[in-house]
Amino acid sequence: MGEERESREREMAQTDSQSSTFPEIVELNVGGQVYVTRLETLTAVPNSLLWAKFTQSSPGDLPKDSKGRFFFDRDGFLFRYILDYLRDSELFLPEFFKERRRLQKESDFFQLPELSRRLAAVSKQSSYTEESGEPEEAELSSPVTSSSDRSRSPGAKAGYITIGYRGSYTIGRDIQADAKFRRVARITVCSKISLAKEVFGETLNESRDPDRPPDKYTARYYLKYNFLEQAFDRLAEAGFSMVACNSTGTCSYASNDPGEDKLWTSYTEYVFSR
Repeated sequence: MGEERESREREMAQTDSQSSTFPEIVELNVGGQVYVTRLETLTAVPNSLLWAKFTQSSPGDLPKDSKGRFFFDRDGFLFRYILDYLRDSELFLPEFFKERRRLQKESDFFQLPELSRRLAAVSKQSSYTEESGEPEEAELSSPVTSSSDRSRSPGAKAGYITIGYRGSYTIGRDIQADAKFRRVARITVCSKISLAKEVFGETLNESRDPDRPPDKYTARYYLKYNFLEQAFDRLAEAGFSMVACNSTGTCSYASNDPGEDKLWTSYTEYVFSR
């Protein structure tokens, strides 16, 4: 009996010890969005709110959801950027990011003063000046950077390139099993001649519009690619980002038999900017 009592006491003591410390892998529920991260990530910035919560408190002190995840009643979508900053001490925002001020509010709540300062500086520098009405350049040393800032090389010319393709697909009783949903017949390029040649080089077929001056525009070039992703890779490497896309579809063949698949043709365009 004495040995069993001592064994139970040791198990209880071990359980109490485990419950007073946070696990190495922490599950969070932030405004309904679930995140899984390491404890060292949450405590990466000393004196921040998360550092205080996960070093100065015990697991039992923090609110939890119904599944035992630590709960914070904040913007769950913007928290992804807070977590990125905690991981790398940098923050790369998407191009045309429109919630910088809201993210600054979240960084203030989580007590990340350096991130708040950088966000405030970039917001001020990217706003329009009263005198010229033109946006000022953002500070290059700021860790808050858009995707186009990282990829565009110095001296690269700005401009637009439109990638288009015609394809066909079927709609029938088993759409998900259709392996020929996107059959690309030809990938076209619409842009300034010099810009298209810079990006695509020898993969650009100029036979439909030869001998055009480099300062002119064309909508007749096409690519020697079989996959759209090959064109997208080249554009990304050259510093371009997608800014718009559109697609249309028409039924080119429809049988009177309701059980027979219908054949559709489509035309899609993707607009890239640098």
